[in-house]
Amino acid sequence: MFFLQEVWFPVIGNFNDLHAEYEIRDYSGGYRYLDFAYMPGGAKGCIEVQDFRSHARDVDSARFKDLCMKQALLVLDDWAILPVAVLSIREDVGRCKQLVLSFVGKFLSAQLLPGLNWAEAESLRFCRRLLRPIEPKELAAHLGLSENRTRVLLRTLVGKNLLTVASGKLRYRTYQLRK
Repeated sequence: MFFLQEVWFPVIGNFNDLHAEYEIRDYSGGYRYLDFAYMPGGAKGCIEVQDFRSHARDVDSARFKDLCMKQALLVLDDWAILPVAVLSIREDVGRCKQLVLSFVGKFLSAQLLPGLNWAEAESLRFCRRLLRPIEPKELAAHLGLSENRTRVLLRTLVGKNLLTVASGKLRYRTYQLRK
């Protein structure tokens, strides 16, 4: 809870694609629990919040070996791992926030699909940066296009299954990235 209150929510503003105590099977057939799994669009990011007592000072050799094996197996299964020390959150929350933003940015700045025109590609980049549903008016201002042209662009991206309508039934008000 401390990590979520002090770091994640203040910089990200939502819990989309974040799963607490996420259960996975490792290569050796065992179950592992990740403190947090961040999985936008099927990506695999693991955030481990580590307390000094449980991960360093009071750990016996068997537990230390198991922690190392857990991390090794996650890496082999293509998980990106971000360890965050509880002491760092208490003493340097600003740096922890920067780390989380950079970690999330690795997933949200993934390469876009080929064949998109400049406006489509920049619209998707804009959605990824904001991490929330967007309004046609704000995208129009960002792209320097009319609101009508932007609405046509957004409908095209919905048609290509890259965006979905987040709100509105008759007149669509907001759009978001397809999950």
